[in-house]
Amino acid sequence: MLKKSIEALKIEAANTGENSLKRSLGAVNLVAIGVGVIIGAGLFSLTGIAAANNSGPAVILSFVIAAVGCAFSALCYAEFASMVPVSGSAYTYAYATLGELFAWIIGWDLILEYSVGAATVGISWSQYLVKFLEKFDIYIPPQLVLSPFETATLADGSIIHGIVNLPSILIISLITSIIIRGTKGSALFNATVVALKVGVVIVFIALGWQYIDPANYHPFIPNNTGTFGEFGWSGILRGAGVVFFVFIGFDIVATMAQETKNPQRNMPIGILGSLLACTVLFILFGYVMTGLANYTEFKNSAAPVAIAIANTPYQWLGIAVILAILIGYTSVILVDLLGQSRVFYSMSKDGLLPKVFSELHPKFNTPYKSNIVLCIFISIFAGLVPISVVGEMTSIGTLLAFVMVCLGILILRKKEPNLERPFKTPFVPVVPILGIITCVVMMVSLPFDTWLRLFVWLAIGFIIYFFYGKKRSKLRNETKL
Repeated sequence: MLKKSIEALKIEAANTGENSLKRSLGAVNLVAIGVGVIIGAGLFSLTGIAAANNSGPAVILSFVIAAVGCAFSALCYAEFASMVPVSGSAYTYAYATLGELFAWIIGWDLILEYSVGAATVGISWSQYLVKFLEKFDIYIPPQLVLSPFETATLADGSIIHGIVNLPSILIISLITSIIIRGTKGSALFNATVVALKVGVVIVFIALGWQYIDPANYHPFIPNNTGTFGEFGWSGILRGAGVVFFVFIGFDIVATMAQETKNPQRNMPIGILGSLLACTVLFILFGYVMTGLANYTEFKNSAAPVAIAIANTPYQWLGIAVILAILIGYTSVILVDLLGQSRVFYSMSKDGLLPKVFSELHPKFNTPYKSNIVLCIFISIFAGLVPISVVGEMTSIGTLLAFVMVCLGILILRKKEPNLERPFKTPFVPVVPILGIITCVVMMVSLPFDTWLRLFVWLAIGFIIYFFYGKKRSKLRNETKL
């Protein structure tokens, strides 16, 4: 239960020595990073899965619930990020308020969150690549774009099993090579593709609106099948838990605090600005998509936008949108990989993980060794695990981190009320408590097997912590001295 002091974290944040990350990001960069990862796999793929399996056309209500839960958590993140502008996000915040063990749980949880998040986007990127190449009569063998646990039905009716999702592995490897070369260049690349993605979303909404078939909205909330989470209001809740994945961008913004100029001002802008900008777009996007095609058509599809566009005369838009999505997805993978490596960096600096993960490149000042290790780990997920599994795992990991951050604000306001807070969460304790309740409700609505995978992952983490991290903890050893 040892805790890092806020003062010690501020000293760490002020360090600009050789073995420290470079501060090169401004408010616009942070908003772009947040939007870059928010508008991604969740919007273009999981929206269709949630509509088909859980919410029906009422998936827009799932977005509203998820956004409300995010708003509570985002306000808490913004306060922490302005107080403690250090890499690590929720991991660092937990270290300062709840103690080392809870910090480990959150750090280990974030590693899972960003890993399966990048894997989910990689899988969806692969699906859209297939759709794009088919427009030019180029076909990739289906065995090489599916996991071993997935099947595909060919034109002749035969069923084949997947071997490995090769394109997703290749794109993750490519993006890893980009981020190793530095944060500033990565941010410029991200800003370019974010502008493209936002433009695509707006064009899709504007052109698709006039071809909405009102019949597709009936019933707006499909009757529950008798199973919790399969339509009805329980389905809307479970759908919120699934699409919650799309809002994790502001969470990743918080991991970039140590590379941000004037973080006390710019971190809250990046966190809250990216969330606000995307929420309205998501609701409109979900409304148009479920209006263009019946929600049942999206079942088992990781590329629902292509299905929706097929119901408009703008076939050129189909090609343009898929190309833009392919380019835009790379920014999502980029930000996930950036965020994850920064959590690894912070945990390694604290002695909880091997020193190799905090070693910086002699030229680019990036934690390149952790980037390489994580690339291998994530590629295994992306190549061998179905998208529905990794998407739900990302949601539950994110929700757990949000609960801890909201709880941390309550504890710190009680124990250290006089600390300098450049940004203050309004209406404390109401906002943090509502954030905790909303996130817990969405966690409970997720399937049992998703919980089981989380428990298995955390169990592995406990073994590593008690047999390695606890003995080598820098804070623990300093306390003994």
